[in-house]
Amino acid sequence: MSVETAAQGTRLTLDLWHPNCWAIQATSDNPGGILAHAVYDSPASAQCDVNSLFTAYGDSEAEVETLLEAIDDSPLTDTVRELHTQVDTRRGRTTPGRVSREFFLEHDPSDMICPLLLQHGFVHSSPGRIEGGREYWNVRYAGERSDIEAALDAIREEADAEVRVERIGSVATETRPPENADALTPAQREAFELARERGYYEWPREASTRELAAELDVSKTTLLEHLRTAESKLLDP
Repeated sequence: MSVETAAQGTRLTLDLWHPNCWAIQATSDNPGGILAHAVYDSPASAQCDVNSLFTAYGDSEAEVETLLEAIDDSPLTDTVRELHTQVDTRRGRTTPGRVSREFFLEHDPSDMICPLLLQHGFVHSSPGRIEGGREYWNVRYAGERSDIEAALDAIREEADAEVRVERIGSVATETRPPENADALTPAQREAFELARERGYYEWPREASTRELAAELDVSKTTLLEHLRTAESKLLDP
């Protein structure tokens, strides 16, 4: 992959898995997902556990409730304090699911990957997303482009993690994402970003839905569903 690197750093989207993570385990066994907003690598007190803010989301209140029960039952978590529930009948503009619920969780921060990402120079630029037993992180790396692979290898070794770079590019050439981009699922985001990159939204169009579907290895119907849902979320005021 050809990458242009600027002094401001490099942006990456990481798709990863690591063992002994309550969020990965909960989303592996249940529909819906989790957004990680504020996860701290050091506690505010002398205790080992910390309190962090998350959002559980799903297509129904039952899905969210089941996911929260799985989180609460995990031997890797302590206290779950649920906050308000939001139901968005317009397909969710602030989270991927129709129903979302914020919660504080008391847990050991070493069970999550974000402190290790930070330790190796990867600073997250938006909430981490955990869905389908995988974690997705949009991060910035301020060091040299040539050092990134070594830093990722260190994370793989220290956390026994699988880490895949989905996207990489220069911060200087980055296009600001739409305001509601966090509302997209990984599949919707991938389809929408590929359509933009390939000129699908240009006039005349530079890529067809058939070409985009083939590149993503999905059916044309699935691609159109992802694009229409993404457009609805992004354009809904």
